[in-house]
Formats: sequence, structure tokens, C-alpha cells
Amino acid sequence: MVFLPGLNIQWPISQEIISGKKTVETRTYPIPAKYIGVDILLIETPGPSGDFKARAAGILRFEESFQYKNKKEFYLDKRHLVTEDSDWSWKKKKWGWPIASFTPFEKTFVIKTARGIVFTQKIKLPPSLPPVLRRSDSLSR
Repeated sequence: MVFLPGLNIQWPISQEIISGKKTVETRTYPIPAKYIGVDILLIETPGPSGDFKARAAGILRFEESFQYKNKKEFYLDKRHLVTEDSDWSWKKKKWGWPIASFTPFEKTFVIKTARGIVFTQKIKLPPSLPPVLRRSDSLSR
């Protein structure tokens, strides 16, 4: 069995990562060191406007995160696609998590565990995934 940690990202933002348009995820904290350069499931959550159950959409890898110095620097970086009228706009200091790679699954699978970084540390991958997507050392965008 193969297990991976997961990161919850709300729809439709998740779709921007899947399409390759969004290349930096933003959070109010740095990426935990144990998640840099390792495979992480992109768990697409419905948020207030999606009509589906949380699902794994693919495998992400992140580079080391960085902190934006100020609001101006944050909005000058267009890689994250966050606008001033977004729910994820600058309200307090932000960190950028550069996406090193993303490999989509041909078919998503429902995540049945509780959400949140504590509960998504060990998600079981279904055996139906191709073997290359169940290894932790062979992913690229």
C-alpha cells in the first residue's frame, strides 16, 4: 500500500493549479519542511461553490516557501493569481509555496478522511492508479 500526505485546496483555485496557470500556492504560514520536495496529494475541496465530495486530483511537489515582504510585493507576483477582491487577498502576511511539479490523475478519487493538515497526513492511494503514479520518486509536470 502507498500512503501520501494531502493538501486541501478549494475549487475553483484547485483548477488553476491543475491547468498549470497557478504556479505558486499562498498560505499564511511557511510550508512545513517535511513537505518540501515530496509527493503530496492535491485534495480538491468543494468550498462554498463546488458540488462534489473532496477528491484527490493529482500529485504536487513544492519547492521551499518564501515570505512576501509586504502587500505590494504580494500583488506584483502574478504566479499565485490572487487578486485584491479575492477571499484569499492580503489580510496578513503571506507565504508563497512554489509548485515544482503537478501530475494529474486520469480519474479523481473521493477522500473519505476528515479534512485539514492533521487528518490528511496519510491518505491511502487506490491500487487502480498506474504504478508510476504510486511511486514517490518519478513525478513531473
